[in-house]
Amino acid sequence: MQLGRDLAELTAGIDRLFRNAPRSDGFLDREGLIPVAVAEVEPRPLRDYDEAEAALRALLARLDAEAQSPLRRDYLAEMIDSLLALVTTFKEEPISFADRVRRQIRVDTRLVDQAILDGYRATIRAKLDEMGYSGSELADDLARWEADNRVPVDNVLDTMRDLTREARERVSAVMYPMDSEWMEPEGVSAAPFSAYCDYPTRKVLMNLDFPYTRFALKHLATHEVFPGHLVHLKLRETGVAEGTMPLDAAQVVTSSASSALFEGIADNGLFFLDWIEGPGDELGVALQRLRGALRCNAAWMMHEEGKTLDEIVPVIALGGFQDPVTARSRLAFLSHNLRAPFVYAYWCGDVAVHEVWRTVKPEERTAFWQYLYGNMHTPATLKAHWRGAA
Repeated sequence: MQLGRDLAELTAGIDRLFRNAPRSDGFLDREGLIPVAVAEVEPRPLRDYDEAEAALRALLARLDAEAQSPLRRDYLAEMIDSLLALVTTFKEEPISFADRVRRQIRVDTRLVDQAILDGYRATIRAKLDEMGYSGSELADDLARWEADNRVPVDNVLDTMRDLTREARERVSAVMYPMDSEWMEPEGVSAAPFSAYCDYPTRKVLMNLDFPYTRFALKHLATHEVFPGHLVHLKLRETGVAEGTMPLDAAQVVTSSASSALFEGIADNGLFFLDWIEGPGDELGVALQRLRGALRCNAAWMMHEEGKTLDEIVPVIALGGFQDPVTARSRLAFLSHNLRAPFVYAYWCGDVAVHEVWRTVKPEERTAFWQYLYGNMHTPATLKAHWRGAA
């Protein structure tokens, strides 16, 4: 537990250094390195990033002697290295975007293979045909389906409430008792997200500038609330308070080794709840993954290939069956230095969690959820240690 306390205090100290540097008052800068902490952590006093780097390296050297398990040792090693990469960027020292993705998000993905993108499109085509949306180009048939399933903006918040209530019932029935928990949907506009879990206020902020199908709201209800971010953070808060999880579990750290699993758990919520109902939902999952993969490609095109947003948007809009205005709005945060690699956490995290979830037998689900929610993970540690923990 001492390693976790030291890591949490050091991370909070780095967050303080980051926040003390002159920045804009925009939403993403206000979030800092640690947008959410579910326990009090006293920041380690740090003069500068050089001292932070030295402290991280000293912590890394203690792992073999002090880590309580191979899982914990491996996670801490990856988390510390991700913070070292972040410190390098904060010091404005040279580091490639490829290294930032590999070291911060802990994935090897650069450009998502065309075969994977085409596989998602093939699923979309098959499900549209199954529902009778056929006879035209794929983009046209999909546009008709989305238009027919779009929730009017005046109904978005009520629909989100209804779907969140159902998600809560399903979580309480098969996963964790959450009947006393709630997150109220609240509409916002001109925000750099489609939805945002504001855990301290127990609100899910919904960007009403974006169009939503019913599936999209169902996905957000599970991603942001049950069994996604709200459940994940509540379990971490309880675990830290009861001493069953280390103090570093109290922190959500942006663009770090923990990011892919934080988002991947949320993106698999529909699967955890057995809530994929028919071809419309299967289409929705494929479309969500297609667009998520393309956002990874957009980040690579911008930061590794040097392309401008004006060059990227038409490619991403066409490939993901979106209008250019919507596509551009979903890519706006790519120019934010801290957030630049974070987009990989969504698609890569979804894939990493789902790859392991597919191997979990029904009778193993309770044990798997305890392993998943009850430990801090990266994509590599999740896969490497699950069977050893079962």
